[in-house]
Amino acid sequence: MEIFVWAAHVLLAVVLIILVLLQHGKGADMGAAFGSGSAGSLFGASGSANFLSRATSMTAALFFATSMGLTYLSANQTKDTGMTSIMDQIEESAVAPVGQQKKPVVGNDTDDSDISSKSKADQIPE
Repeated sequence: MEIFVWAAHVLLAVVLIILVLLQHGKGADMGAAFGSGSAGSLFGASGSANFLSRATSMTAALFFATSMGLTYLSANQTKDTGMTSIMDQIEESAVAPVGQQKKPVVGNDTDDSDISSKSKADQIPE
């Protein structure tokens, strides 16, 4: 389903670009208004919407609909177990096995004779 929506979204984007580039701009008649042709075309009524502008508006509406559909699909997708993110891999490698976990050092609950026999590196709490 998601692949179909992606394909339609890309196709609509290409069609929308083509339709916008094919249309006649509103500022294109300004050169004809100053010096030759009809001056009424500069500020006159733009006329009814032709085929290209209606096709552009329909394509844009469908493009927005596919955008919303892709947003909905991405928000409601289940987590795929095949691929994991880099952060998940780092968190999994940082967790030590149960047998190798050390007891955290809290306060000075060790006796002084034990401290003198340990090196400085062993006395640093983790």
